[in-house]
Formats: sequence, C-alpha cells, structure tokens
Amino acid sequence: MRADLGETLVTREAIARRVEAMGRALASDLEGSMRASGDDPSGGNVVLIPVLTGALVFTADLIRELPLKLSLRVVAVSSYPGKSMASKGVKMASELPGDLRGRHVVVVDDILDSGQTLGLLRDLIVEQEPASVRIVVLLRKPESARKRAVPVEYVGFDIPDAFVVGYGLDYDGFYRNHPEIATLRPDAIG
Repeated sequence: MRADLGETLVTREAIARRVEAMGRALASDLEGSMRASGDDPSGGNVVLIPVLTGALVFTADLIRELPLKLSLRVVAVSSYPGKSMASKGVKMASELPGDLRGRHVVVVDDILDSGQTLGLLRDLIVEQEPASVRIVVLLRKPESARKRAVPVEYVGFDIPDAFVVGYGLDYDGFYRNHPEIATLRPDAIG
C-alpha cells in the first residue's frame, strides 16, 4: 500500500491535534446554541450525521472529543464511484433521517470538494426545520474546486486541489486505513 502513495499532506499527529481542537470548539458552540434556544445541553438534542463511507474514521475520532449526549445517524451519498477521481454527481444511497425538526444537527464529512454533496444534504436538512445546522469537514480544497458554495463552520485542513486518500478517504475502496492524508502516485491509478 505505501508504495502506491505519493506526498503526505497531513500527518497522523497533526490530524489528532486538529480533531481534538475541532471537538472542543464544536462542543462549546453546541452548548452555547442549546442554552440560547432553551435546550438542556444534557438532553440529547444533538444529532451527528456522518457522510459514509469517507467520514467514518474522522467521525469516530471526533465524537470522542464531544462530551455531549448525542445520537449518531449516518447517511450514504455516492459521488466518486469505483475508480473515478472526479465527481460524477451526487446520488443519495440511503435515506436522510426524518426526525431532525428542532434538533441541533451536525453533518460530518471527510472533504469539501465540489460542494455538491454537502449542499444537497444541507438543503434537505434545512427543509426539516432543525434548531441549527453545522457542517464539519476534515479537509477543504480551494474555492476554485467548488461547483456550489456551501457554508462550512469547522474545517480541519486546507489542502491543494489534488486527489487524496487515507484516514477514511479512498480510491476504488482502498487506502481508507492509511493513517495520514496522502496523494496517490500516478502509476497506482488504474
């Protein structure tokens, strides 16, 4: 596997530090929002929605940094099928949770690239009238990669417009288990 990888963009140590800091900031902001809206922060009115499968590893680490009572509801969205390195358009592969009204919703995704996936999810969630919606991404590509503007409240790292793998991100289903964010060597792409 390592022979297929190119440049390491983000080390596992940097990821760990940043995820811890993002968790602290998110927990503090959620508690403040809940108090402002009259919700009890210990009442379990927070719903985290990880976007599968890429955000699985990131979400597992992030929730360990959130000392809040919360529920986890996953959603599957497909935009990079198989060996594709460019988005083929957003396709919902599972239902969005239908009980988000009045809840504090946090969407967790691995990367903000074209903005199509997160834009669609935000629109569908807002239709349910949640108390608040926040988006958390581990990685954000430059604005020039965006096809749709999407407000993102928490960003782990800004990266160049390159195809990356590791820490949950894949190419053709592989490399999710690599603990760092890296590019692929051109000869590994088939």
